Amino acid sequence: MPKRSILITSRLFFGFLTLASLTTSFIYFVIQRGYNGVNFFSFFTNLTNLFSAIVLITGAIILISRKDSTPTDEIVRGSATVSIAIVGIVFGLLLRHLDNDMIPWTNSVVHYLMPVVMVVDWLLQPPQSRLLPKHIWFWLIYPITYLIYSLIHGEATNWYPYWFIDPNTSPGGWTGVALFAAAITIGFIFVSFTLLWLGNKLERNIL
Repeated sequence: MPKRSILITSRLFFGFLTLASLTTSFIYFVIQRGYNGVNFFSFFTNLTNLFSAIVLITGAIILISRKDSTPTDEIVRGSATVSIAIVGIVFGLLLRHLDNDMIPWTNSVVHYLMPVVMVVDWLLQPPQSRLLPKHIWFWLIYPITYLIYSLIHGEATNWYPYWFIDPNTSPGGWTGVALFAAAITIGFIFVSFTLLWLGNKLERNIL
């Protein structure tokens, strides 16, 4: 099977699988158990998986239409790839013990499968446009905006999506929040430079 067909099929499959996973979780937690819908979409995991699913499906459509990816397309794709990779890393390091209340198969999709899928997709089909270190600033816009939103929303509602950005549960209060945020930011930058370097180093294939 040609590489183009493999990429189209895999992007559509994993994109719609992720949408199905999010939909299943939304029905279970929000509709059946009465969980707050705003809070559901205030988890970085859910937002980033939705972001990644849209990027995969859009990427498949671009391949189907035989159009070339624009530099903007690749910057957005890079943002989703780095962000979902961080989801997998942070979950494994800080949140894995909290997965008992999750639906097993949806938990596997959003926390384990999708981080791998997006990184593999990036490596199998590196960006068609050469990306520069300055583009990492664009990749930081999404997580920084998310952090600001989470802190403002948490202060207003006294609900935070993760214990390490909650001054009531983070060791050291706001100092702990700042340290965790700084550590994750450093990790984000490291992963960003690694994927950017690999994206530029690997052979770009014309599909």
